[in-house]
Amino acid sequence: MKLIYVGDPMCSWCYGFGKEMTELMERHPELELDIVVGGLRAGATDVLDQAGKEFRLMHWARVEAASGLPFNREGLMARENFVYDTEPICRAVVAARLLAPEADLLAVFRAVQRSFYVDALDTTDGRVLALAVAAELQAQGLDFDADAVYRVWSDANTVALAKADFVRARALGVRSFPALLLDHGDRIVEISPGYAHAAQLDAQLRQALAA
Repeated sequence: MKLIYVGDPMCSWCYGFGKEMTELMERHPELELDIVVGGLRAGATDVLDQAGKEFRLMHWARVEAASGLPFNREGLMARENFVYDTEPICRAVVAARLLAPEADLLAVFRAVQRSFYVDALDTTDGRVLALAVAAELQAQGLDFDADAVYRVWSDANTVALAKADFVRARALGVRSFPALLLDHGDRIVEISPGYAHAAQLDAQLRQALAA
């Protein structure tokens, strides 16, 4: 029995959801967590214009109000010629999974999110992502440097595995992020089809576990 979290690091509601997921996993250390990256805007090529930035800021305000997590609005508005492609950051999570299967992948997921939402870094850049992933792995006591992460991130097999995650997300019936599911082994039950606070997630999870 395990939880399946389907999300995209550059989905703002997933950023808010990270804090709730961390608390939920602290309440349920007995459960394995399987993270599937969804590829919200994987392969996007359009440059984020002023209207696109303002649209995202509207969502950011809602997530901030619900979660209490900070957003670097000025960093987004100052960015020029930014393509909101979420494939590279999703692939960074997959690279961490491959490189360090023993790692706390949720913490890695949240670390690359902070790189985008708080530090306003270019999380479509593999070198930037490699630094963020390596720093989090090292914080967990795992000895991987940015070069090692970048090599795995750049590998064609990692690209293919990220795409496989995107396909799996759709196969699970997930159409929006975040989504939390419980895999009973013989069936998969939806715990939350979107953002929710940890207490609500816990109540829904306990109900599903008892069913």
